[in-house]
Amino acid sequence: MPAAALANQIAFRYRSSDSAAGVTRATAKRLAEYLGVDETQAIHQALRELATRVLPQYEADDGPLTAAQARQIKKLAGQGGKKSVRSSLFDLEAS
Repeated sequence: MPAAALANQIAFRYRSSDSAAGVTRATAKRLAEYLGVDETQAIHQALRELATRVLPQYEADDGPLTAAQARQIKKLAGQGGKKSVRSSLFDLEAS
């Protein structure tokens, strides 16, 4: 295996018992079998799900908008005044 590929690997040790901090190899094998993938793919899927759940899914912004930015957004969005929308979903005159 090339040295670059080896540098991208880590040692992974299963736990001796299932707990909140890890799983046994037997559990990993059962999970992989249930998902229809190999153990490595099951680990990748579990890490991806955890990453999606706990890591921000977008870049942090620069904080609140300035007054100038808010004015520019309102101008571009055409939110000049109060407007109403008439719905045609209900025939109110027939009631």
